[in-house]
Amino acid sequence: MAEILFSKKSCCVNPLKMSQPMGAALAFLGMDHCLPILHGSQGCTAFGLVLLVKHFRETIPLQTTAMSEMSTILGGFDNIEQALVNIQQKSAPSLVGLISTGITEARGDDVDNFLKLIRQRRPELNAMEIVFVSTPDFSGAFQDGWAKAVTTMIDQLALPASQCRPWQVNILPGCHMTPADIEEIKEMVESFGLYPLILPDLSQSLDGHIPETFLPTTLGGATLQDIRAMGESTMTIAIGQQMAPAAARLQEKCGVPYRVFDRITGLEACDHFLAFLSQLSNTDVTPKYLRQRNQLVDAMLDGHFYFGKKRVAIAAEPDLLYTLASWLSEMGADIVAAVSTTDAPILRAVPTDKVWIGDLEDLERAALDADLLVTHSHGRQAAQRLGIPLWRVGLPIFDRLGAAHQLSVGYRGTRDLIFDIGNLLIEPPHEHTARQHHPPPCADSTPTTTVAYL
Repeated sequence: MAEILFSKKSCCVNPLKMSQPMGAALAFLGMDHCLPILHGSQGCTAFGLVLLVKHFRETIPLQTTAMSEMSTILGGFDNIEQALVNIQQKSAPSLVGLISTGITEARGDDVDNFLKLIRQRRPELNAMEIVFVSTPDFSGAFQDGWAKAVTTMIDQLALPASQCRPWQVNILPGCHMTPADIEEIKEMVESFGLYPLILPDLSQSLDGHIPETFLPTTLGGATLQDIRAMGESTMTIAIGQQMAPAAARLQEKCGVPYRVFDRITGLEACDHFLAFLSQLSNTDVTPKYLRQRNQLVDAMLDGHFYFGKKRVAIAAEPDLLYTLASWLSEMGADIVAAVSTTDAPILRAVPTDKVWIGDLEDLERAALDADLLVTHSHGRQAAQRLGIPLWRVGLPIFDRLGAAHQLSVGYRGTRDLIFDIGNLLIEPPHEHTARQHHPPPCADSTPTTTVAYL
């Protein structure tokens, strides 16, 4: 069992953590015809918007209640009301995700009662679902905000059902899963003749497709009808411990049993997942996945020479850290440094002696003799100073293309991880150092996006 240690520094240096509001905003971006609103200052929304645009390289619909100094002192009722009215008139979304920030949480806005009064005063808003999520950014981290948003949507929108559809299953993916990961899981579930309802579904909204028309809201994702039908499912599958509370709330409200999979990366983890689907559907695993399994075993045989006894340092959100550290350990690597964003029970199962709750400076200090650094794009300076390769994972990844299509689940995703990381470990160290010191021109350039605020 890993020991959890907390950094005692007076300030954060090269932050690893992203805030709860950003996790909640990303969850709402996986809903169809939805518009997330950050209840706070324009700057809070602007910083988050830039981060998501740089990572996904897509248009991100994100709005703000535009709190000023005066409204922060007097309360945000008028700002919320005006924002909702403007959004209804200009965008007419099916769902609005109202997300608190540190400034309004510190002030203590009673948003639930605000919304009751606003609905009484503005009956034209009744056609629009409004889900409020309390996400103070001075506590918790990215995956906490995502989990709270999903749990609140289930609590407010899911409906108990009088019938059960034995072919229908609910999938609750964690925030560490990319659109490609969610799409792969969807295909795996469908191969057993099951119909998945995914909440939220980033594979439909942020998978990098070119829409036929412009919408001021999200385009694709889970629908309100999907959430309301979740009570009719025969089973809920939660991926990552962060989703256990949401699955438990759905069981409490609608009576749907659930199963939590800590990860679906690695040979044994994939075997367990497919065996569960086979048992649930009373259907054999298709030859397609038997062949993919054989390919993964062959890749493990080819790659294990390059992973054995390699010293790896990882910094990521708790569920992602556990997934990668467990898989790398199975491949024979040693986890010499592990840093995460917030204390979570799953961290105690990470295969290392100590897990630090800290920042990327803590990772760099602990990774002096490491062979590989694993974190998001903000770790590139540390990798350059240490002279070791960096494998980018998580969010944000802004200096590489295809972050939304990075696949790490299932047999195919695990096989690709072996090849991607194995090739980094094969490459001579001096080549990494040379490339880090002489980056290609415009390596960090990102597309410019014009955004209109309320």
